[in-house]
Amino acid sequence: MKTRNSEITPEYLYLSRREFLKSVGMLTAGSLLVSACRSEDIPSKEPEVKASLTPQTVSSTDELGDPLNSYEDISNYNNYYEFSTDKTSVAGLAQDFIISPWTVAVGGLVHYPKTYDLDDLMKFAQEERIYRLRCVEGWSMVIPWTGFPLAALLKEVEPTSDAKYVLLETIYDPEQMPGQNSSWYQWPYVEGLRLDEAMHDLTILAIGLYGKPLLPQSGAPVRLVVPWKYGFKNIKSIVKIDLIAEQPTSLWMAATPHEYGFYANVNPEVPHPRWSQATERRIGELSRRPTLLFNGYEEEVAALYEGMNLSVNF
Repeated sequence: MKTRNSEITPEYLYLSRREFLKSVGMLTAGSLLVSACRSEDIPSKEPEVKASLTPQTVSSTDELGDPLNSYEDISNYNNYYEFSTDKTSVAGLAQDFIISPWTVAVGGLVHYPKTYDLDDLMKFAQEERIYRLRCVEGWSMVIPWTGFPLAALLKEVEPTSDAKYVLLETIYDPEQMPGQNSSWYQWPYVEGLRLDEAMHDLTILAIGLYGKPLLPQSGAPVRLVVPWKYGFKNIKSIVKIDLIAEQPTSLWMAATPHEYGFYANVNPEVPHPRWSQATERRIGELSRRPTLLFNGYEEEVAALYEGMNLSVNF
């Protein structure tokens, strides 16, 4: 099994959860002026957080030796249709998004339904995970997330024997999220995983990146990260998680069922109906690179799909 960049806990993760939450509060107070332009045009202003939360990571590369994308790239190039379909406009539109107080309700087919606030989420053992993010549109990044396995939360609520899938839901707030005023999509954004996918150790709930709390454009205050699937499965600003018996229909499946299916595992051999998935453009690089099966996490996750037709991705 490949080595994860989570073997050593960074110094900033030893801070009390209240110090981390104070910095989240500073973000919601409007102390950030995030540029809506790409980093190569106008650098973004750094958040005014405590010195101990300045960007730092265990490693400068992922386990394949690929360098991390810069904090500026990650925070200024975002797919987040709730704000805009223009990736370079999301940061500016999201800068005043209120992310505290916040709760995540977990229920459905569980023995112990519970509602978690941000303080509760910080009680889970946090670690850094450096993962590749591969967008279905053909671009990618390498991102140092801070978070914890989704399995840790699900074990607390104890899924019943009838639970087979996990349905996750984004906040619905058209006043703060202008993109939700569009009638093209069935808001709120929902996504789903099979229960075994959700319980896999690589699947995390992220609350930070580069040693800082998530910015609104990155899915603050809590988002899903499933590194072997296309980016649209990585639902942002989660407010609800339900355990269910039947395979759910995601927002993209409902909008364009002929293009997007449930699994969406990264697979260079299976093209999107409108473009190839054989190569990708790493943000910050000029040339394209080959796309890896399961985004390079084949050794860890291929067993989840043993006997399945891997061409069924969309």
